[in-house]
Amino acid sequence: MKTTTRVQLSALFFLEFFVWGAWYVTMATYLDKVLHATGVQIGAAYSAMAIATIISPFFVGMIADRFFPAQKVLGVLHLIGAALLFETTALSNPNTFYWIILIYSLAYAPTLALVNTVAFRQMSDPGKQFASVRFLGTIGWIVAGWFIDKVFNLSSDQLAFTFKMAAVASALLGVLSFFLPNTPPKAKGEKSSFGQILGADAFVLFRDRSFTVFFIASILICIPLSFYYSMTNLYLVDAGMKNATSNMTFGQFSEALFILLIPVLFRTIGVKWMIAVGMIAWVLRFLCFGYGNMGPNEWMLFAGIILHGVCFDFFFVTGQIYTDSKAGVNIQSSAQGMITMATYGIGMWIGTLLSGYVKDFYTVNGVPQWKAIWMVPAGIAAVVLVLFTLFFKDNKKGAPKMDIALD
Repeated sequence: MKTTTRVQLSALFFLEFFVWGAWYVTMATYLDKVLHATGVQIGAAYSAMAIATIISPFFVGMIADRFFPAQKVLGVLHLIGAALLFETTALSNPNTFYWIILIYSLAYAPTLALVNTVAFRQMSDPGKQFASVRFLGTIGWIVAGWFIDKVFNLSSDQLAFTFKMAAVASALLGVLSFFLPNTPPKAKGEKSSFGQILGADAFVLFRDRSFTVFFIASILICIPLSFYYSMTNLYLVDAGMKNATSNMTFGQFSEALFILLIPVLFRTIGVKWMIAVGMIAWVLRFLCFGYGNMGPNEWMLFAGIILHGVCFDFFFVTGQIYTDSKAGVNIQSSAQGMITMATYGIGMWIGTLLSGYVKDFYTVNGVPQWKAIWMVPAGIAAVVLVLFTLFFKDNKKGAPKMDIALD
């Protein structure tokens, strides 16, 4: 891969995830403190990305892969996204905000697949080259959080600026996309059914009982996951933590660290117990949030954040590797697409809506009872853990191919 191409792709991933990290982490705090939204309205806003994740494969598979160069579609979508992000800052009604953020999410979600398409098509050996370029995406997410707290020092009532910051980055990425290496539609002239785009070719995997258990567990564990994404920043701000947004980026640092342990643990304890450890970390994380405070138990708040590395890597990255090993070459893409839609689509959609209802249910006289709120995802994760350990029997060991990048 040429040096110029590597720089272009690194900038592509950096900006792609800078845009997302700039508005997504603090959106709940913005909706609560500035637009005075209810928990249900906050949950609905976060469900927009889950809905878009379910729909985006149709867009990418039926349109982008067949008619237009990927880099041009990417550029148009990010320019549209920039305009929509600017529009959100002029809104004062949470219900109107939901519709704008839903339309924006429908524009943004397909870009997550498109940036991978552009990158993979420029690489001679994606297994060796992709991770180092994709890592810049994690850095972009971290930098966005540090910009909010350390560079611009934004207070809760100034968080509208985060959408403007994301809009500028989105516009920049939109322009940059038109200068990326040409990535013509590879599937031009081919026909695929809706079932194939949804990953129906991978349904054969459900003949394996353990894979079915893993698939169901993946959906269910994304319900507590959505509590973390939609409620943590607001909770830490309410708890009185300064620089809550930049402190949350310790979770991404943790993610980068723990992924290095996966090859070793895969060989020693196997896939079952790695996934189980990830689930245990979910339970511990929410217990830490429930019992933590900015007094003697401040360490528990930071422990809950840092556990993100175990939560994400040991469950999701290990799960991706497990899925890849079960699928084989012929249905790898279908299997990964099916798992992504089930987790970040269906699971996150259910969880984001539930998190909003739980927050409202445990809000008394306008004050969220955070300990009670966090016990709900802790309980869900604990139940999923028990069911998974009882019914999942496949404990494959061996050195996985580490070509799955951070997310």
